[in-house]
Amino acid sequence: MNSKLYWKQKIPFLFLNGFGMAALTLFLRLNRINTDSLILILAVWGTAIAVYLLIAYTTRKAQMNKLLALSEQLEERYLLPEVMERPARADDQVYYQILKLAGKSMLEQVSALKREQGEYKEFIEQWVHEIKTPITAMKLICENHKPDFSKDLLTELEKINCCTEQALYYARSEHPEKDYLVREIRLFDVVHQAIAENKYLLRQSNVLIDLAETEDTVYSDEKWLCFILNQMIVNAVKYRAESPTIQFYAEHAVNEVSLCVADNGIGIRSSDLPRIFEKGFTGENGRNTSQPATGMGLYLCKRLCEKLDIGITATSNDKTVFRLSFRINDFVHQVQG
Repeated sequence: MNSKLYWKQKIPFLFLNGFGMAALTLFLRLNRINTDSLILILAVWGTAIAVYLLIAYTTRKAQMNKLLALSEQLEERYLLPEVMERPARADDQVYYQILKLAGKSMLEQVSALKREQGEYKEFIEQWVHEIKTPITAMKLICENHKPDFSKDLLTELEKINCCTEQALYYARSEHPEKDYLVREIRLFDVVHQAIAENKYLLRQSNVLIDLAETEDTVYSDEKWLCFILNQMIVNAVKYRAESPTIQFYAEHAVNEVSLCVADNGIGIRSSDLPRIFEKGFTGENGRNTSQPATGMGLYLCKRLCEKLDIGITATSNDKTVFRLSFRINDFVHQVQG
């Protein structure tokens, strides 16, 4: 509560009491009341006013601080009228009723928006699952008939599949815990899977894959981790330079293993590097490349890594390196416990 504003609002009350004390003093002086009695009366009046104002201020401040503390504890602050005590003062009850009405209106709107969002999410997921069927069918047709243009067509189909997967994972990224399955997986098994899913894109772009394979295992979700690697591979191909190479290797630290994805492409500008995980951010290279950039790939990677408790960082000097860091001891103990 703003103490300065509170006392400023009490000025009319103090002015009225000051006028009353002056009028009483004049009246008593005209009736020849002695000075000692007059001083006693004014002292009692002034003391009563001071005590009343002090108690009122202390009580009001405690009520407001309690209300503010309660509101700070709530994630959905529009629910405040539902949990706060009904005020005793008549004017506060009016504000209380207004808050109740506002909260009710907000709840109705939030429920409607959540319902619409849920329906839209279900539509997106259903659409992605349905569109993946003809994509898979076209891949099989191309692989079985092998026309001259099949490699180019398969590459474009992989790009379409990547975009549909991006839409699906974006729809699910708000609550990935409903979809992921955490288990012990071998890191480079997921790397091989991601490479296989982008094999035509890598072949068409003449990308050399350099694997420094290890037997490291981590606890994570294989499908979601593969999606993250897919985004990194697609980005490495999109921003490739001459003689493109993508390296996969592991780094070890105390209670941590990191999967590194490095490429020798055009790199990331130092001014863009702090923002590459922001939603919709494409950077200087994204605006200059001939291929369209949405700024959603790395944003989804960051969001999914946060949900899966995977650290993700990027550096860009001679090579652009993305590191996916997995805690191996604490997390394993939690799962096994």
